[in-house]
Amino acid sequence: MSESAPRKIPLGSEKVAYEVRESDEATQPRIDVDIHGVRVILPEDSTTNPDTLLKENAAWILEKKAKYDQYRERVPERKFEPGERFPYLGDQYEIVVERRSSSQIAENEFRLAKHHIEQTSVQRALEMLYRRKARERFEKRSSRFADEMGVEYDEIEIRNQRTKWGSCSTTGTLGLNWRLMMAPPEVVDYIMVHELAHLREQNHTDEFWCLVAEHDPEYEKHAHWLSENSPRLVFSDEDL
Repeated sequence: MSESAPRKIPLGSEKVAYEVRESDEATQPRIDVDIHGVRVILPEDSTTNPDTLLKENAAWILEKKAKYDQYRERVPERKFEPGERFPYLGDQYEIVVERRSSSQIAENEFRLAKHHIEQTSVQRALEMLYRRKARERFEKRSSRFADEMGVEYDEIEIRNQRTKWGSCSTTGTLGLNWRLMMAPPEVVDYIMVHELAHLREQNHTDEFWCLVAEHDPEYEKHAHWLSENSPRLVFSDEDL
């Protein structure tokens, strides 16, 4: 895929920056709008004028762009240094660096092993601690919910997606995003119940939602929290 230098075009009352990319996989011209900006994707040798395409879809582009602009504004500023606080299961925990054999979480603190910091960084050591605790919690809670729901899963994969919280494959692999460990515990449980329910109902049918409601009666509240607060679960600028 080849791309051009960034350009700008007036849409409505704004000047919108965008990029043009040519893709040998694209069959039709399209516009992508996400957290990274606006892109026009064109098939190779396309004769479509990007500016014309953007102007024809101006209202949709501005609506999507406004949504992502608001998202970025709500992302907390993160500093990876001792004394900073990060969310953990809905509460704020302080980063502490000390001489210890391994990094642990205790008494509202991320107690990071100094030798881990010296080998990597505060950011990397903190992420690895989140990931380790995520596996512990996800395996324990998923096993409990699977037993209650009468389903079986094959394995859990700790995922690193930027926007997707969970998935369930047809082979029974649960993919769960480690950043969920920054959310309240009931929200984490909701995602597990949601994905495990797909082992019985692959699509979001009435039967699917009845099963979710049976094991998480407040699932709508928890889904709404995740939708409204997902910017708070951004770990670093690399997630954007």
